[in-house]
Order: sequence, then C-alpha cells, then structure tokens
Amino acid sequence: MTSFYMMLLASYLIGAIPTGVVLTRLVGASDIRNSGSGNIGATNVYRVAGKKLGVITLIGDALKGAIPVLVALKLLAFSDAQVGAVAAAAFIGHCYPVYLGFRGGKGVATALGIFLVLSPLSVLGAFAIFALLLWKWRFVSLGSISAAAAIPILVYFIEDNPAMVGTTLFISLVVILRHHQNIRRLLDGTENRFKA
Repeated sequence: MTSFYMMLLASYLIGAIPTGVVLTRLVGASDIRNSGSGNIGATNVYRVAGKKLGVITLIGDALKGAIPVLVALKLLAFSDAQVGAVAAAAFIGHCYPVYLGFRGGKGVATALGIFLVLSPLSVLGAFAIFALLLWKWRFVSLGSISAAAAIPILVYFIEDNPAMVGTTLFISLVVILRHHQNIRRLLDGTENRFKA
C-alpha cells in the first residue's frame, strides 16, 4: 500500500506541473495567467504565444495524465480502482496545482492523456464530437464540454470496467464544472471563437 500512496503523491505532483506557464516563461513571453483568458491551458497559450507553443503545451499536459496512468497500469500492475485513483490524482494536480496556489487549468488535455491510455476507442468517439462542434461553431469550450459529457457514456459501452466508468465520470464532471464561465459566455453570446 505504501507504493500506492507514493504513486498518488507523485501523480499529483506531476499533474501539477504548469506546462503552459513554464513554456511561456522559457521563451520570455508574458505570464500566461495575465494574458488572454488567463487560463494556463493550451488554447490560451496558442492564442497568446503562438501555435507551436500551444501544441507543445497540449502534448505536455496530456503526458502529465498519460505517464502516471501507464506506470500504475503497466509497471506497478495496480488494480482498476487504484489506477483510477492515480488518474484522478494527476488530473486534480493539473486543475489545482500546489505550485500555483491551487489555481490551475480546466483539465481537458490532461484528461485526454488519461483516456488515451484507459480507453483509446472512447477518445476517438469524443474527439469526433469535439472536432465536429469546433468545425461548425468554432468554440473550443463547446467542443470540450460536449466531449467531456460524451466520454463517460462511450466508456460505459466500450469498456466492461465499473472502476474506469467511475473515474471517467468524476473527471468529466470536474471538466464541465471548470468550464462554468465558458458556459455563461456561450449562453450570453460573448464566448471567443477559435481562429486557426
């Protein structure tokens, strides 16, 4: 059990690494938290610091979710419930990072990394929903919220794993809740559209 608790802590600390903040500081850009939407995620980095840095932030944030889950699943051979807890710890680390006073991102990219390991087929379905909505209306937030709402359903039908469904449902609910300001702006008609 000691290794499990150590892995939980390690997962949280890895998830808490603020990729967008670190990268923008390395290139001498302004603090991403004081620019654009103020979010530390890939979309805001893309808008403020450019496409290349935005893509690297997306990959880095996804890896923060994927790596701890892979270690728990493949190297440590944890149970389904333990793997789910490790995934949740990494995800919470991104959303509430100790390094930034517990003010983090919305968790979409980190959740993506987690789900790519746990249920890649579900990710394909959720990504199709995201891409379709982004293409139609150009709102990243709408695509992210809709994909988050869909993935627990996809996991339920694709994977025969109650623990995984529970983990997915928890992560998806937090993602949606952390988009509450975006939801308000979508309803008000003031949400920013994504420009490629």
